[in-house]
Amino acid sequence: MRNGKKIAVVFPGQGSQRPGMGKDFYDQIPLCRRVYEEASDALGWDVAALCFGEDEKLNLTEFTQPCIVTTEICMLRGLAEFYGLEADYFGGHSLGEYTGLVAAGVLPLSAAVRIVQRRGRLMQEAVPVGVGGMAAVISENIDADFLKKIMDGLHVDLANINSANQIVISGEAAALDETEERLKQNFPEGKSFRFIRLNVSAPFHSRMMQPIESRFAETLEEFGRDLRPQNAISVTSNFTGDFHAADVAEVKKNLVNQLSHAVKWRQNMQVLAEKTQEIFEVGPGRPLRDFFRTIGVACQSITGLNAAEKVFKA
Repeated sequence: MRNGKKIAVVFPGQGSQRPGMGKDFYDQIPLCRRVYEEASDALGWDVAALCFGEDEKLNLTEFTQPCIVTTEICMLRGLAEFYGLEADYFGGHSLGEYTGLVAAGVLPLSAAVRIVQRRGRLMQEAVPVGVGGMAAVISENIDADFLKKIMDGLHVDLANINSANQIVISGEAAALDETEERLKQNFPEGKSFRFIRLNVSAPFHSRMMQPIESRFAETLEEFGRDLRPQNAISVTSNFTGDFHAADVAEVKKNLVNQLSHAVKWRQNMQVLAEKTQEIFEVGPGRPLRDFFRTIGVACQSITGLNAAEKVFKA
């Protein structure tokens, strides 16, 4: 709580990675160096070296995911150390949900990075590269039900309900092509849309992820033994759109279902906004700030120590 205000911190997911992310925190705050050391010890490879260098592995899903979670936790702990940032609620977009669970004390960082590395590997193995893909459909007040009708009979699903103006779809590459054609033929007169293919290696959050659900459930059982469900009530679930319940089985079920179902980010934003007076986005990128603007909610983004100084010393 800051000045009597309830605070939420939200974390972006995959796609926000960049070389050098978190290095300013690492260089200036000893506590932050220990975060990278903890993650490296858990994974058996040097997380800091991968985050700070020019290694292309940073963009391989199984490495991207633990690197982002580690960096975001490093940044959050650094902000707590430097500026006393303490949050009451947490949310995260897709992969960012795992950072939220670590931040809330639901999962230890050492367990979370092992879980998301396995998650990334399974997601990539689920579908050969080039077979599937994702695309953002952008239009003012885009309607999810309208999109579902357009996609009827196609091997493509809603993947991220991000805002009133953006929904991401995911599925077979050919089905994405057909969806774009159907939109051109059936989009309401007087309205326009943009159809933007995303640079991703697999059709995340679609039915094409269902084959890996059982193996990921086993991963959660293997590494989630120290999960503290009582803390989960302060973290939003992408799958339900609301806050997690204080129940181990429910938390794990939501995380498994998140793989192949839509990220209900618009609902996550709304429930966080109802509970809080200040929202901060913490991570190497800032995609979530603009989503909050679409529901009329201010969100301050912190992508580095320079940005933090402007926010907290204003």
